[in-house]
Amino acid sequence: MTTPHLADSRYAWLRLACALALMTIGSSAMYVVSVVLPAVQAEFGVSRSDASLPYTLLMIGFGIGGILMGRLSDRFGVTAPLLVGSVGLGLGFAAAALAPNLGLFALAHGVLLGLFGSASTFGPLVADTSLWFVRRRGIAVAICASGNYLAGALWPPLVQAVVQALGWRTAYFGLAAFCAVTMPLLALCMRARPPVAVAAVSSTAMAPRVLASNRPFGLSLNRAQALLCVAGVACCVAMAMPQVHIVAYCGDLGFGAARGAQMLSLMLACGIASRLISGLICDRIGGIRTLLLGSMLQGVALLLFLPFDGLVSLYVISALFGLFQGGIVPSYAIIVREHFPAAEAGARVGTVLMCTLLGMALGGWMSGKIFDLTGSYHAAFINGVLWNLLNLGIVLYLLRRSRNKTGSAPPAGVVGATAH
Repeated sequence: MTTPHLADSRYAWLRLACALALMTIGSSAMYVVSVVLPAVQAEFGVSRSDASLPYTLLMIGFGIGGILMGRLSDRFGVTAPLLVGSVGLGLGFAAAALAPNLGLFALAHGVLLGLFGSASTFGPLVADTSLWFVRRRGIAVAICASGNYLAGALWPPLVQAVVQALGWRTAYFGLAAFCAVTMPLLALCMRARPPVAVAAVSSTAMAPRVLASNRPFGLSLNRAQALLCVAGVACCVAMAMPQVHIVAYCGDLGFGAARGAQMLSLMLACGIASRLISGLICDRIGGIRTLLLGSMLQGVALLLFLPFDGLVSLYVISALFGLFQGGIVPSYAIIVREHFPAAEAGARVGTVLMCTLLGMALGGWMSGKIFDLTGSYHAAFINGVLWNLLNLGIVLYLLRRSRNKTGSAPPAGVVGATAH
């Protein structure tokens, strides 16, 4: 069995460009809901925690859909979930724009925008990209995943401008039309199956690696994945506080929602640079050490939000937060490819990324609830720091077990080279 395209080929890089565009479009929902949060809260007359419910349901749907779309991608190729996602996002934005109350607005976000929409463009694209690269897997996955942050840099200021001029419902209708037109065209460019998928079913040379991958970190497959899942929840509960509530936080401080949208855009623009730099680092030191570095720096950035709440300070800290934590989530995909069987990449990457998204959902709701109970975000930042410490502890444990098993944590490029 042969494939016309090889890993690390020119086609692989052209395909990566399409994946980046799809990720940027597909991730729009998780950021625009934060921008419209104040307007939605005012229109429906609900509390801050209730207004955060659409984001929470979106991320839960996003996470659960990641597993389903990952399995769909493993079986039929990545084009199938991408086409499903184009329908989900188009219908989801339109349904949310027509919603007469918060309940239906939240339901549209959870089911259409999350489960059948954005989920199709995150885990499946990251897993697919990891199968098309060997020597440059870290930077390739980072470029793909940076589309998620590119969406955060591009969409908030654009949507905020439309919201101010025409209202949030008009902004959602515009997004519905854009997703429905552009995503199917890009999805058709992703029809070729990755060379690793062919090798996984046709080459007996894969057998030694699969056997070696049955004991990641010296643990069973399920136990190792469970620890990664808990770590994913913990790091993203911490991550959600600034990302979900920075717009509302700036409004409470008297700086206005527009300033908050600018900070969110700045945060995620810096996250793009962080993901690319982390990808280069990952190719040298491996996924687990890159995750450790990101977790430590994210904790530092969260601590900086506690004593500083001036306008200039918040711009600076937002930029630092983006620079520090941008490489965390892509590291999980690299870790899965380094330590788990390649044939299960879609489902296992989707499962771990699901947990990061559930962490974002939990963190978004939890921060809003803490605000309702305390009247400020100070305790919410402390809550984020504590969850970040849990993530840090798990990563240190896995790194220690990796060293005990192999003598040192292997770089991603080395693992990829031996895998094929």
